[in-house]
Amino acid sequence: MTDSQREKLLARRPDNILNIIGENSQLLVMNSKDIFDAIIDDKLIIMACNARIPLVIPGIMRAAEEMDSIVAFELAKTEANLSGGYTGQTPKKYVEEIINYAWKERFSMPFFIHADHTTVKEPTEDVVKYDEDLMNAQYKAGYTSFAIDASYLELEYNIAVSIRLAVPVIEWGLGLEVEVGEIAGSAGKLTTVGEAVKFIEALNLAGVHPNLLAISNGSKHGNYAPGEEIHIDLERTLDIFNSVRKWNVSIAQHGITGTPLHLMGKFADHGIRKGNVGTIWQNISHKHFPADLFKQMTEWAKINNKDIKYATMQFKKDIDSIPEENKEAIAGEAYIVAKEFFEAFRSCGSATILAEKLTNEP
Repeated sequence: MTDSQREKLLARRPDNILNIIGENSQLLVMNSKDIFDAIIDDKLIIMACNARIPLVIPGIMRAAEEMDSIVAFELAKTEANLSGGYTGQTPKKYVEEIINYAWKERFSMPFFIHADHTTVKEPTEDVVKYDEDLMNAQYKAGYTSFAIDASYLELEYNIAVSIRLAVPVIEWGLGLEVEVGEIAGSAGKLTTVGEAVKFIEALNLAGVHPNLLAISNGSKHGNYAPGEEIHIDLERTLDIFNSVRKWNVSIAQHGITGTPLHLMGKFADHGIRKGNVGTIWQNISHKHFPADLFKQMTEWAKINNKDIKYATMQFKKDIDSIPEENKEAIAGEAYIVAKEFFEAFRSCGSATILAEKLTNEP
């Protein structure tokens, strides 16, 4: 992008992140609303990385820089919350990690920081109030994008809770993702066009205008079991996109780890504009941990009958202090894998596309 385009993008940065990085910073931390409004009809996907173990972030940034690609960094409510979540990171700590790496890497690409899966599994006042407090903390920490996930609830409750939690996001003017249909693999109940339309229409009537809709289309979170069939209903996804496009809404795809690259290449043709990639970064980190540390984590998970991801908080100090050669090995493989994702997602050159669209300068 040209210097003029860059200056215009810098001027669009949200106030809450400028309070963190300072107005003179050259980091392009963007509002996701600007990004997804601009690319809704471009057949490309922005990769959103759940960097549960932040050691992968430098590699992802190096790949994005080389590929001229927009990227996002995100953590879900379970991963980073007011008490640290299972990664041991608060919203403030996570933003600090991202910004510190961006400065160190001299990262010049547009990116956003996303609050993934702010979940409501029970529509009680205590649960909803906690999420309101969490979102406020995320905003103050510098998050520039938010996802509300009340998909566990019946549609009417999902609508009501999503509207309530979205009010401050609309006031802040930041990007918003919502969800209808719990993401639970091909065996789960898939989102219908009717559900998606009713959901988005109700939100818009209430003055809530999301940019992204996450749906249940057959994907699942986490690793696929050996031999487990991967089936993502892309025709259903396209039908839903075509039905909600009139409200300026595109599709967010969750549960991508384990999906073959050739299938990912088709996603952008079906209205998907944001792709969440999480577990693969954890797998890369684990692969390059010192053997004794990974053994301790594996044994802890087995003894406590938990997924190994929950060992992240328990061993955070050990993870943060692994040798530099291990850290660089993690960043190196993250760089290679991130390049593969950017290519599969057709997002190479997306930074220049965004600059041209938001500045009207070819």
